[in-house]
Amino acid sequence: MHVVVHCSIEKLTSMARLKRYVRIRERLRGVVLAMEGHTAPEIARMVGRGRRTVQEWIRRFNEEGVDGLNNRPLPGQPTKLKRTDEAAFRARIEAGPTEADAVCTLRGADIGRILEEEFGAKYSITGVYDLLHRLGYSSLRPRPRHRGHDPEAAERWVHDAPLLSVTSRRSMPTSASRSGSRTRRGSVSREY
Repeated sequence: MHVVVHCSIEKLTSMARLKRYVRIRERLRGVVLAMEGHTAPEIARMVGRGRRTVQEWIRRFNEEGVDGLNNRPLPGQPTKLKRTDEAAFRARIEAGPTEADAVCTLRGADIGRILEEEFGAKYSITGVYDLLHRLGYSSLRPRPRHRGHDPEAAERWVHDAPLLSVTSRRSMPTSASRSGSRTRRGSVSREY
């Protein structure tokens, strides 16, 4: 297997130790094994990958050097909220609702409206929750409280309020019967 020598085996081995991502370390190891003279099927067995995958690593290394082994951008639609706006969006969400929002707690629909009006990114409600999850937020929120809520006044009311429910007495006295029915004693004829 032909490998273009961009750097020494020792340097590639030391780089593999320093790399943070396991996949990049694995690719560097595959290149080192190829430089040592192993074939693609042998390397595939050693690293637990397919032969064609190993060949692709070597091709990328030959064309671009070590930088060719880095992760490539994944295909798909780019995010609607620009990566540069994520910090501002986080700050806006963590600040909570404003007077203009006219709500006491931000919910998915409110966040979708904020994204569209303030950041120019239109999301569906599912997309809003996916974005929040990607940014590390949970959609679970504590029970909302009104801005004018006063915890001390609520505690005083609970303490000073009259009993809201009074236990009622039973309207019919219980009998000594253990059956639980309301039949009078001796009213049932017994057959012997």
